[in-house]
Amino acid sequence: MKLRYSALYVAMAFALAPGAVFAADQQDTSQNTQAPGTAPEKKVKQLDAIEVSATKRETPLQKTPVAVSAITPDLLDKERVMTVQDLTKLVPGLQGTAQGDHGVVTLTMRGIGNDSAKTEYADPEVATFVDGVYSPRAEAASGLLLDMEGVEVLRGPQGTLWGRNSTAGAISFQTAKPDIAAGFYGNAQIEAGNYNLTSARAAVNLPVSSTFALRVAVAKVQHDGYVDYQNPAGQLPSIAQQQAAYLAGGGNPAKFRPIDPSLFVQGGDKYSAQDQTAARVSALWQPNDAFKWNLAYEYFIDRGTLNMSLMQTPRQGQDFWSALIDTAPYLHRNSGTVRSRMDWTINDGMQLSYIAGYNKFSGKSQFDQDSGVQVPTSFATGAQSQNDRTNSSNYKSYSHEFNLRSTGEQTVDWIVGAYYGYEDNNIRFDIPIMNGTMVSESVAWQGSFIQPKETVKSTAAFGQATWHVSDHWRLTGGVRWSDDVKKNIDGRGWGWAYDPTVPQVPIAPSTYPSPATGFNISTRNDAKYSDDRVTWLVRADTDISSNGLLYASVSTGYKSGGTQDAGTLYKPEKLTNYEIGTKFVFLDGKLTWNTAAYYEDFKDFQLSAPITYPDGNRGLGFNNVKGSTKVAGLESELAFQQKDDRANLVFSYIPKKTLGTLLYAGSNDYQGLPPCAPQSGISACMDISGNDLPHAPTVSLTAIYEHDFHLGNGGRLTPRFSGQYQGDQWLSTFNLGDGDKQKAYFRGDLALRYTEPQDRWWASAYVQNFTDGRVRTSAGRFAMPDGSFQYVSQYLPPRTFGVQVGVWF
Repeated sequence: MKLRYSALYVAMAFALAPGAVFAADQQDTSQNTQAPGTAPEKKVKQLDAIEVSATKRETPLQKTPVAVSAITPDLLDKERVMTVQDLTKLVPGLQGTAQGDHGVVTLTMRGIGNDSAKTEYADPEVATFVDGVYSPRAEAASGLLLDMEGVEVLRGPQGTLWGRNSTAGAISFQTAKPDIAAGFYGNAQIEAGNYNLTSARAAVNLPVSSTFALRVAVAKVQHDGYVDYQNPAGQLPSIAQQQAAYLAGGGNPAKFRPIDPSLFVQGGDKYSAQDQTAARVSALWQPNDAFKWNLAYEYFIDRGTLNMSLMQTPRQGQDFWSALIDTAPYLHRNSGTVRSRMDWTINDGMQLSYIAGYNKFSGKSQFDQDSGVQVPTSFATGAQSQNDRTNSSNYKSYSHEFNLRSTGEQTVDWIVGAYYGYEDNNIRFDIPIMNGTMVSESVAWQGSFIQPKETVKSTAAFGQATWHVSDHWRLTGGVRWSDDVKKNIDGRGWGWAYDPTVPQVPIAPSTYPSPATGFNISTRNDAKYSDDRVTWLVRADTDISSNGLLYASVSTGYKSGGTQDAGTLYKPEKLTNYEIGTKFVFLDGKLTWNTAAYYEDFKDFQLSAPITYPDGNRGLGFNNVKGSTKVAGLESELAFQQKDDRANLVFSYIPKKTLGTLLYAGSNDYQGLPPCAPQSGISACMDISGNDLPHAPTVSLTAIYEHDFHLGNGGRLTPRFSGQYQGDQWLSTFNLGDGDKQKAYFRGDLALRYTEPQDRWWASAYVQNFTDGRVRTSAGRFAMPDGSFQYVSQYLPPRTFGVQVGVWF
């Protein structure tokens, strides 16, 4: 322990040395860069000129006393960033965890996250915003990261200015906006690769008049699934063995029948496939210099498939990227979003902004939750077939924010604002679990979770001011009051009643659960949660010569409590973050180096998981971890850019990530946990007090380098390397051993790009995960008949490769 604290002290001392940012390369070949003479001049030419809006005003990144990573459109393009999870290697301390049955990505920042923030109940610890509008569901934040101007990732609690659910940090996506003065221009690219990958993107700027312009962007990406279907032939027992197993299990000889191999999926769409389409129309109206209105409508369609959990150790003779599937994948999602921002310049020293948004997200899905781990010994024995099915889910949200802020050079820079957000959600989620196979007429358990109306109302007022004490010293203080009200109206959990007079068949989407269909109410979820909190920030920063910045801050974060199954409430979690950081610029703006050391102290940290109650019924349970959950670490980002060379290093060190006290932690994703004490209220659990937090490797390092070779015809040939190393990390708070861990790994990408002499078009070839490494992002386990455990995991994609061609016009 003493050694670990000593390492932390060294890390904090290192933070006082030159430290800095992850600015990406600014070469004039990006997904939003246009051909010379037609596109607007690049806003950013040097690393030290990059600007961010982390403080809700445009400030130079190197003069912004916040731990923020600024990711440019060029980097998004060259790293093929299409989802929030793809950002993780570019940001220190950020991890993305794929979830199967709900098909979402949950985020962890600096060791803090919530793997079960995937339902209508749970809130994330890392908030996502698009053009300043909060997105409750990360998967609907910005489809395919279409036509981006940039992404800012703010680390540490951002509750003062950014609001709810930014306990551990916030991700702010900035879409490319129309440009009235730039004229007509655009870009397009196409792509093809293995797994039958095809992709196309395009964006165009359309000036309509001297005061009005449009921008239209579209994208389509699809590829086959990575997971093959296993052939049941050779895996199923002989008919004689099936009959013996059926009779040994107490079956009626007259009802025996052999397993029908056609119950197992052999064709059609595979798991882990992508088929997504996105489109956005943006408008800018600027009738005069004092007023500007940006308005956008975006639509996202997802017809891919969910990611399958794979056996960490496949059965003998089976490929790793395969599974014995008896539930065909299905995914159907639509998301429509309107975003609006109006800016009024009241006078030379004041500006008023109104930011509003509306989103409607709907989805249906079907997932093979049993992962094909167990091979049935007969049509009714030896395995459990589980289909997790979202019959319907509908999420509506809207928000309004007004903020008034100072502009120009002031002794005190200030901002005040008010926020209101509302969500109206409903879902029906069914879980049929049958003994043996889905046609066994033997129910192991099944349930239906129907939440017809769950609402969230969030109101806030905030203010922040920075006093320029002198030419080199600044003091900042901020405060935010938040009030959250959550309601569950008529929510019900239905569990199987084991009535022998009712047909023993899997629940169908058209079946409404009732005693007549074999179900009893297991939980009544009606409840109301209401609470308000104040969060605050105190910060001091000073210039170190003309090229450096030193800052220190203490800030607090807050994530509201809420309701859960059975109508019980869970408490809010609170965070106090202590941070010290530096930002430096060297070599006339060609090199930046930013570093931050932090210590986070959580109270009532929230954990949630699917659980089984003592009566055998199931639900989603929340716990507040008692005592302090503590995280300490250091982050450093180095960016270098000159004419022909660009490089980035992203480093994260988290030596301490200790959970507080939780005596009764359970999860249906981890079978075989010990029986739980009666007072726990759940059937199986374990004490996880003091365990390490998951998704928090002690060491993580990303390195990116590319070099331009100038050819005789004036064109450029640019090889690129991008690689990430991560140390060991747990995949759950249970810390159950090698099956619950991702061991240290390296994952790398290679690319080669040719750019035409006039920068009118380019062509690229790439290989991602060139070592074909198998990287786990989550884990679960099944209890086998012989008493052993079989672990399954979600994995990052296998090796992929392809070619791209892009054009500017």
